[in-house]
Amino acid sequence: MFTGIVEEIGRIASVVPGDGSVRLEVLAPKVAAGVKLGDSIALNGCCLTVTAIDGPRLSFDAIPESLLRTNLGELEAEGAVNLEAALRADARLDGHIVQGHVDATGVVKRIERAGNDVRFSVACDAGFADLLVEKGSVAVDGVSLTVVEVADEGFDVAMIPHTLLVTTLGQRGPGSRVNLEADVLGKYVLRYLARLTSIGESDS
Repeated sequence: MFTGIVEEIGRIASVVPGDGSVRLEVLAPKVAAGVKLGDSIALNGCCLTVTAIDGPRLSFDAIPESLLRTNLGELEAEGAVNLEAALRADARLDGHIVQGHVDATGVVKRIERAGNDVRFSVACDAGFADLLVEKGSVAVDGVSLTVVEVADEGFDVAMIPHTLLVTTLGQRGPGSRVNLEADVLGKYVLRYLARLTSIGESDS
């Protein structure tokens, strides 16, 4: 479990293709100082397992399913990635509950700046948009953000300059593909309502 509060922007040291999978080696001195083999780390919001540690360098194996459903397959050497270690049971929950299970990817359509407010417009499929509500939470590339507007074709989130500075979202522009995870509570509610509707139709 994660919070969507990015701890460090890591730098991709190497991308090593395997048999359908990819080994990602990431330079992350801050996060690496507190992890051990087998720990879970969110990379751009996707939960991966630490498979090797070499000082500040962490290695992860991304399987075909992860590469298909996320933007991890687009990462290249020297690129940047958001990192967050798994939440400790005694830690403060500053963001929202994030599982590290990417639901979909979206595309940044528009970035608007007005003073200290920066608004991202993200295009996504209607199925993902149905999981969102205004003032609710969404994780974009692993960053916990508040939804300010929802439509069938996408949603808007607002950020402050600090968020852009300490995450990779400050490097994103129109056309960038981002990982998306909806609030887990919303997913359970939608599933529950769908079951109620199905039961009602079968009884009629």
